[in-house]
Amino acid sequence: MILSFGWAVDGVPQLGHGLLDDYLRFVAARARPNTVSAQAYDLKVFFTVVAKEPAEVTTADVLGFIEAQRVPRRGNVVRLVDGEAGLAASTIKRRLATLSGLFGYLNALGLVAGNPVPRGLATRRPGRRGVPLIRAPRLLPRVLTPPEATALLAALRTFRDRAMAELMLLAGLRRCEVLGLALADVRPGERRVFVAEGKGGSQRVVPVGSPFFVSLASYLDLERPADAMTDKVFVALKGPRRGSPLSAYGLDEILDGARGRAGLSHATCHQLRHTCFTRLREAGMALEAIQAQAGHRSIETTRVYLHLADGWLADEYRKAMDVLDVLDADTQVTG
Repeated sequence: MILSFGWAVDGVPQLGHGLLDDYLRFVAARARPNTVSAQAYDLKVFFTVVAKEPAEVTTADVLGFIEAQRVPRRGNVVRLVDGEAGLAASTIKRRLATLSGLFGYLNALGLVAGNPVPRGLATRRPGRRGVPLIRAPRLLPRVLTPPEATALLAALRTFRDRAMAELMLLAGLRRCEVLGLALADVRPGERRVFVAEGKGGSQRVVPVGSPFFVSLASYLDLERPADAMTDKVFVALKGPRRGSPLSAYGLDEILDGARGRAGLSHATCHQLRHTCFTRLREAGMALEAIQAQAGHRSIETTRVYLHLADGWLADEYRKAMDVLDVLDADTQVTG
């Protein structure tokens, strides 16, 4: 089974296989383009490893795929972030979720008898919850310290680049939200921006610190091409794409260069976003407010910033110990 990654006329990814392409078109009708592209790649990986037609795939094939994905890459390289070899557990879980969605779709159409992707493995005791196929440890995201954030901003070479970084550092916007920002979405009088293309298609209005609007004004006055043929705020400033919307690759290149000039080992778009919410939590912003700022659907996603905020756990522990010390003292007096 040979698959080739391509694009249909309407921009939907294609793999050159009828059933898989039909499924991707189904996903495209209910998901964002980035999600469709990720699922297309996941399916290409699976059916390259398991060279069978969808109707022939068995649970044994799925389990063999998991084992193949955990084989160390590039010799004995081990990731420093979690000490694991092979692909990250989160990546494998995502690929299994994609695969399960495909077979759920095919099963609903009556094209396969069942879903070969098991939800988990049975335990020895009947009636107990099963063991998940892949255990993905929940790791705390890495954030920038205030000096590191200052160094990164100082290393950016244009007002455009600074404005984009400040949207992530001061408002916590995602990379796609920064690049999707339109001129009409900026509300300088309110010191807010309208996020029209949030994750999952959700929208929100969020406040942004004044430094962003200062950088933005300088960019619009001095740098943005007057003949730019797009309503997107951030565009390429030179080269053949001058005046066209800046790409995700372009933004990543900008941060990579600034990170090198600042002498930093880390400073990705998502780390800037995490840094924003960590600082807001340290300043006492309520979790519910951070959830609204971040565009999280679940408060559980936002709770990670409790652990990232410097001193929060220590302060809560000290308060509890103060209460316990008083209770212990009262007990000794009455005893």
